[in-house]
Amino acid sequence: MVETGTIHLVGAGPGDADLLTLRAARLIESADLIVHDGLVDASILALARSDARLVSVAKRRAHHTLPQDDINALLIREARKGRDVVRLKGGDPFVFGRGGEEMEAAQAAGVRVEIVPGVSAANGAAAAAGIALTHRDASSIVSFVAGQCKGLAEQDWAGLAGKGRTLVIYMGIKTAPQIAEKLMADGLSPHMPVAVIENGARPDMRVLRGPLAGLPDMVERERVVSPALIVIGEVTARDDINVAACVEEFVR
Repeated sequence: MVETGTIHLVGAGPGDADLLTLRAARLIESADLIVHDGLVDASILALARSDARLVSVAKRRAHHTLPQDDINALLIREARKGRDVVRLKGGDPFVFGRGGEEMEAAQAAGVRVEIVPGVSAANGAAAAAGIALTHRDASSIVSFVAGQCKGLAEQDWAGLAGKGRTLVIYMGIKTAPQIAEKLMADGLSPHMPVAVIENGARPDMRVLRGPLAGLPDMVERERVVSPALIVIGEVTARDDINVAACVEEFVR
């Protein structure tokens, strides 16, 4: 009888391979099978053994290579063959990464599962852009929301953004017009500073800044593409740090 393998749910961080945890790097380098999403940078996949099997289950808006249930079944099926499976996810598996769903499916199937946390996209991208999500003079509360989900218009975001608060929006590029309209309808000033971080913590990172009311036009004009985060709050407008120097040092 073949002994069941382990499913490792591994966070790949925001993009730069240097931001991997030691545990994540060791698992990637030794894995026979890596099931990865579309946000994992090529420099991280390059750490895999030359004979490792890499399976992409990339998800894009309105198109999934594999539905989530099929991904769960793939992980469980391979583990039951005795393989240790690395399920590699951008950012952290438990922050908008569906890691909780995959963990529950593995546990229900009686398969061992290990969680290897990663630097979240919000933390990594904001740090690379020189944006402190909290600051004694600007923000003591941070909220994370998904900007691409069912019932976006009906969700209550009141109080998540404003003075002394930072709001980080994942997957919000396609819905930027609705997001800006929603927040301003909730009473947020159209002049509230906003930053869009595209390809955070990667050599081709871009950081765009402007007012909330101009967010949709900025996204369209600059042709922003995913992966990208929207950060809303006074912390994005702080001018007491040299962001250019921070970015240059980060990608050096």
